[in-house]
Amino acid sequence: MTGLFITFEGTEGCGKSTQINALAARLQNQGQQVLQTREPGGTPLGEAVRNLLQHDKAGAGMSPEAELLLFTASRAQLTRERILPAIAKGEIVLCDRFMDSTTVYQGVARQIDSQAVAAINRFAVGEARPDLTILIDLSPEVGMARVHARCDGELDRIEQEAIEFFQAVRTGYLKLAESEPERFLVLDGSASVETLERQIWAAVQPRLG
Repeated sequence: MTGLFITFEGTEGCGKSTQINALAARLQNQGQQVLQTREPGGTPLGEAVRNLLQHDKAGAGMSPEAELLLFTASRAQLTRERILPAIAKGEIVLCDRFMDSTTVYQGVARQIDSQAVAAINRFAVGEARPDLTILIDLSPEVGMARVHARCDGELDRIEQEAIEFFQAVRTGYLKLAESEPERFLVLDGSASVETLERQIWAAVQPRLG
């Protein structure tokens, strides 16, 4: 039995975490075995890298190239330690961000050469490819307003970027989704939580076999 690999993408504050939790609960209520994980993170090594990328003072002044390699190092470990074994056991893997985040955040917004980003991404993930990628599209202005409201002004290193950075991220995601329509489901992040939950379930349910 082969599992199912579903990733969630979007700019900051789009509501990914809420929808991942809702989908995981619905799947588990149906008796499905679910691995819910996140990027960067998901393993002890990955969580240490996450802290360095987002919160550790040592990350101040990090070069775009170092950032790219740290994100993909975390991904390489998560893929081999957790994602591929879970898929092999027939589980449904729900991942908050995956390789598309690097394509867009580092490749587009940081303006690192797209061919280099693609090659490093391929090396990091090996044979792992999402069966479905759910992109929750939301204007950066609305998304960052949500982030500010929930974090009481304490932003992580990425969240401190200028709004133009997140506008580039959004544009990058939409272009990527347009280039792979068979994999991406693009949803309007300004819709209600309940509407998004229904739309996601409508896309996932037929894939459960």
